[in-house]
Amino acid sequence: MKIYVVLALLLVGLASNAQQQEVQKTIESFFQGFHQKDTIKLKSVCFDKIILQSISESKTKGNKLSDETAKEFYKSIATIPSNLKFNEKVLSYNIQIDGSMAHVWAPYEFYLNDKLSHSGVNTFTLFKEKDTWKIIYLIDTRRK
Repeated sequence: MKIYVVLALLLVGLASNAQQQEVQKTIESFFQGFHQKDTIKLKSVCFDKIILQSISESKTKGNKLSDETAKEFYKSIATIPSNLKFNEKVLSYNIQIDGSMAHVWAPYEFYLNDKLSHSGVNTFTLFKEKDTWKIIYLIDTRRK
């Protein structure tokens, strides 16, 4: 009887790990599209009605919450100058899943032309539609 309990727990752990890997792969695909300025790839992992927000933190100007439409976001990515080198380095992933919803907490550092521009945390909320994880909400903090 004990062996069945151990096997059941092992299978649940493996399934959970596989789900987390799927979610992380979705976020990694998002950043691949971002770095390649590939809006088609970005759209493939984002929900049509994705919500995008940013929190800018400044000691002199205070904190500011801003919204961006999906259309504005994709246009801003597509129009990044080719001579501008940028890299958003994700430092870690904390993934939580409940059924068809996942939440990812991902601290990052953002570099422009190899110099640290700002850092913060990305949080992603994902929805599993059929067998595909889609990003439905993205909010990030930004501090110099």
